[in-house]
Amino acid sequence: QVQLVESGGGSVQAGGSLRLSCAASGYTTSNYCMGWFRQAPGKEREGVAAIDADGSTTYTYSVKGRFTISTDNAKNTLYLQMNSLKPNDTAMYYCAAASFTYAGSCPPPNEYNYWGQGTQVTVSS
Repeated sequence: QVQLVESGGGSVQAGGSLRLSCAASGYTTSNYCMGWFRQAPGKEREGVAAIDADGSTTYTYSVKGRFTISTDNAKNTLYLQMNSLKPNDTAMYYCAAASFTYAGSCPPPNEYNYWGQGTQVTVSS
């Protein structure tokens, strides 16, 4: 059974940094795709970053240059390094994993198979 457990959320001031971790069990982080998603109150869930089996990464425009997604396959863990945080980054952050790809490309968010329980990130101005 696949389990994804996020950690590392918290409260920081604008300009600060946090690193989110997602420990995977029953799933190999070097396979298929993994991603970070977030949902703020009253807003739809949005994809933040994704990484595929080749290590290729994609980011939503608002976090490019500030966030970095990575995996440590030896630890079977996904990370999201978040720098220069802004109040608009405040949200519940979720880790997700897919058990397939579309010809090597990561699926859209609503097709990821497995989800963690989320970790809250709050950025104050």
